[in-house]
Amino acid sequence: MKFSVVHTESSARAGILETDHGVIETPIFMPVGTQGTVKAVEQRELAEIGAQIILGNTYHLYLRPGMDVMQQMGGLHKFMNWQKPILTDSGGYQVFSLSEFRKITHDGVTFKSHLDGSSHFFTPQKVVEIQRTIGSDIMMVLDECPPFPCEEEYARESNLLTMKWAGECQKILKSTQPLYGHQQSLFAIVQGSVYKDIREHSARALVDLDFEGYAIGGLAVGEPIETMYELTEFTTRLLPKEKPRYLMGVGTPENLLESIDRGIDMFDCVMPTRNGRNGMIFTRNGRINIRNAKWKVDDSPIDDGFDSYTNKNFSRGYVRHLFQVDDFICG
Repeated sequence: MKFSVVHTESSARAGILETDHGVIETPIFMPVGTQGTVKAVEQRELAEIGAQIILGNTYHLYLRPGMDVMQQMGGLHKFMNWQKPILTDSGGYQVFSLSEFRKITHDGVTFKSHLDGSSHFFTPQKVVEIQRTIGSDIMMVLDECPPFPCEEEYARESNLLTMKWAGECQKILKSTQPLYGHQQSLFAIVQGSVYKDIREHSARALVDLDFEGYAIGGLAVGEPIETMYELTEFTTRLLPKEKPRYLMGVGTPENLLESIDRGIDMFDCVMPTRNGRNGMIFTRNGRINIRNAKWKVDDSPIDDGFDSYTNKNFSRGYVRHLFQVDDFICG
């Protein structure tokens, strides 16, 4: 992987991230394809709208279809017929979001599957091996995302665990080889909740380990929005200028613009596609709920002037009708 910054304006920057599956122009938003598919958006449409990279979920792909299937099918790119870059998270977010199904120890995390209750143990080694089998271009270290709010001591102990696991993931990466002939890179994750001294400790320790990129985790989990912006700005200043910076789990158009202004290069979030499937649409003039009766006989495009298939071919009234009859179009 190669990253270069081609233009800066204050803290914001434009860059080029090169992988074996293609070039990514940053700043970039990554649509989330949790289980090997971006819900309600097929791969052809992702290409048509200019998606340059998508995100897959290590935990969910490990459970379904499973790593035996994944390896026999030649990895996720081939399995889902997506020949552009893929980033996979480590399962660390499930440590946070599925807290009732897991137990954290010094060595890793024991999960109970949300599907059938079966028990699985994720260690740094296991997580790297799974992502080798998936074949993602960018892999993430195993981490723990502390909840908000949490006590400072909890955040401190959690961060020590995340840093330990990061180092172990890096060692496993260096001792193993890709399975499908393309190179894979590993990003570290800065944690620390809302405590700046912990985040600084995390960032400096991970930078010393010299990862190929750095993510900021543990934000957009319920803290005030201004706190998120403040901690994003604080953390980016601690990260290498020559490495890509990834703010995990963000977000709205406003979040993206504010975070780009603070030096972030990469984003992911399920919210845009989830909202879209429920009738909430982001337009250049703000959000609209297409289910509202006010759009019933509106023959104007969803977002006038935006060059997309849906925009050029279907009115707000028709799209509202599709939601009313529990159908939808993509694009």
